[in-house]
Amino acid sequence: MIKDGYLADLFSLDGRVALVTGGSSGIGRAIAGALARAGAGVVVVARREAELADTVAELTDAGCRAAWVSADLGTRDGVRAAAEEAVTRFGEPDILVNSAGVNLRPPLGELGEDVWDTTMAVNLDAPFLLGQRFGPGMAERGHGRIIHITSQQAHRAFVQSGAYGVSKGALESLARSQAEAWSPYGVTCNTLVPGMVPTPLNARLQAQPGKLAELAARTMTGRNGLPEDFAGAAVFLASRASAYVTGQSIFVDGGLSVH
Repeated sequence: MIKDGYLADLFSLDGRVALVTGGSSGIGRAIAGALARAGAGVVVVARREAELADTVAELTDAGCRAAWVSADLGTRDGVRAAAEEAVTRFGEPDILVNSAGVNLRPPLGELGEDVWDTTMAVNLDAPFLLGQRFGPGMAERGHGRIIHITSQQAHRAFVQSGAYGVSKGALESLARSQAEAWSPYGVTCNTLVPGMVPTPLNARLQAQPGKLAELAARTMTGRNGLPEDFAGAAVFLASRASAYVTGQSIFVDGGLSVH
């Protein structure tokens, strides 16, 4: 029998504030919903206002605290503006989730500087800048959680990893650097590593005949992932339950990475 209040105390996010980039679709939306339902006030940052409004309406209808900010995270000025607007909603965040990303996969020999720059701006520069904006404040307050969403391509090259794989590998290195800098002050920094999760971000891959079935067969569970598969892991990393977990890459991939 579970003692009354034990799990709530261990995993509750009551009184916390979370900022979730890319939180209006896919894995980011599932994580935003999980954090909000665990008690956090959640600010969702993405580009498309209609999707943002729909996400926040779903959460507020469920009795959660949620707000949105429409922003272009592809420019440094856009990232900085988004950060400053986000804090006007519920205050400085205790939890930062970097889920926004672009997934451009031309063959490496055809990869131009424009694709490289766009990929690095959204997938790496934005998480860095948001970390620089909020990490020191978390450390000063003595508590914080930074969670990045990366990819199998951070660890192995397949399906034309290209600039995308480089950006995700660098993002995991960024998490370790952030952990080194701020974990002594109560700020944990980790990454969640998905397997194949059909979302709008990888529509090109889904369009290839047989590709989804092929990737599902490479897992131990026999299926591809779902956005909601990340809810529990995200709440764990955002809560006090994970206070001694930092600098880690946690695979949520149905065993794909070890099969």
